Amino acid sequence: MFNIFNLKNNPNVNVLSEEGPFTVIEHKKDQSVTAHEAMQAYFASQMNIRKRQLLCNLAVASVTIQPGDMQWMIGDCQTTTGIKGIGDLFGKAVRGKMTGESAIKPEYTGTGLLVCEPTEKFILLTNPREWGGEIVLDDGLFLACDSRVRHRTVSRTNLSSALAGNEGLFNLCLEGDGMIALESNVPADEIVEVQLTNDTLKVDGNFAIAWSNTLNFTVEKSGKSLLGSAVSEEGLVNVYRGTGKVWLSPVK
Repeated sequence: MFNIFNLKNNPNVNVLSEEGPFTVIEHKKDQSVTAHEAMQAYFASQMNIRKRQLLCNLAVASVTIQPGDMQWMIGDCQTTTGIKGIGDLFGKAVRGKMTGESAIKPEYTGTGLLVCEPTEKFILLTNPREWGGEIVLDDGLFLACDSRVRHRTVSRTNLSSALAGNEGLFNLCLEGDGMIALESNVPADEIVEVQLTNDTLKVDGNFAIAWSNTLNFTVEKSGKSLLGSAVSEEGLVNVYRGTGKVWLSPVK
């Protein structure tokens, strides 16, 4: 049995969202600064640069988080590797090598509370169910998920053009029904959501941070010919075809 005071009920803390096992809190002001740092901290706060944290209620669901992101935990909390045998270990090692993600992500079970390290990035909550059952993430976006959500690797349809465009060949795909927490460089109210129904989206650069795995994702020339691409001054573009949705960031 435990009680926690001055966390969510702190007057300097906003609860931004609560879904599944996750609660996202935001510290309105960074009050632990010196007199020399106060001006910078004040204007940072005015520009929405604030510390945010993810709280994980293990009594609702077990969670898997990015390694090194646990700050503290209390109550009945057990940590496992989430590995279910040598084959699973090999598969996770291969997936980590391909995507650049950590091969082994710790899984926390029990009935206690886990608090993640503070970040100045924005924490977005979503569910693969809202993406047609599977969501593909840009590199570095994963923060945590309900442990019932499955991880796998997906690749571009045309690997040669991906290499030519200096884009990664593989991405992390999450599937199932459970909440996931993403660590984004931009807030939710700046993200452009594009919903496609048997249509095509072309993006010049890596502005797409997440997309439905129902979409066919390739890298192609922006024009029908090399001459056309040269005239338009655009090179290769990321192309998403089919039915699904894409989250676009206004900045890379």
